[in-house]
Amino acid sequence: MRLAGYKADWPAPSNVGTWQTTRTGGVSGGSWESLNLGAHVGDRPEAVARNRQLLAQELKLATEPRWLEQVHGTRILHLDRGETGSADGAVTMKPGVVLAILTADCLPVLLATQDGRRIGVAHAGWRGLAAGVLAAAVAAFECPPASLLAWLGPAIGRSAFEVGPEVRAAFMAHDEAAAAYFSPNSRGRWQADLDGLARRQLQQSGVAAIHGRPQCTFSDPDRYFSHRREAPCGRMATLIWMEP
Repeated sequence: MRLAGYKADWPAPSNVGTWQTTRTGGVSGGSWESLNLGAHVGDRPEAVARNRQLLAQELKLATEPRWLEQVHGTRILHLDRGETGSADGAVTMKPGVVLAILTADCLPVLLATQDGRRIGVAHAGWRGLAAGVLAAAVAAFECPPASLLAWLGPAIGRSAFEVGPEVRAAFMAHDEAAAAYFSPNSRGRWQADLDGLARRQLQQSGVAAIHGRPQCTFSDPDRYFSHRREAPCGRMATLIWMEP
């Protein structure tokens, strides 16, 4: 089976490469079938290693992607400064460095300057979003936010993402207008629009060029892993790099 995936649909400069994996084309079995790229979800280590090798071969990557230890926080690594440790995003100005985010319902976000000289990634689950991970990622570029492009990848959609009142309150504590992205349901809880919340926060941070169409991971089991639908499960990867 051919490794499946697609490029981000955004007007990035020609030197910026991107890839969004789906769940097909790998060697993992069971609930991780088949292209699981996460090494922390209970899959066989040798299967994950082979899947990552297949990904590198398919994309002709010269270097191993910088897999982050994601913790649903707001720390963004400046890789050019040699920063390491757990984080939920990274930025670089070095061609050939491949940035990667792993998700299975959380929202992956790609960022790039319009001149193609800086790139970044962010892992935006609800906790990270509520805490300000996207504002931190934009700030990490250390350039005018209006010069950035953003692309939002597949994540759990509003119809499938039921949350409690504490999640809504966490967003509204910083932005009362966030209430518009939560719909009440018949169980006294809320349906949250992760994609919409992310777009609003990017706009508030000064990013105007936001691309990508909402795709629900929960509702598309043939293409995407979903932790809420089938935990334990695999992880997709969202990658970005600048050509050497």
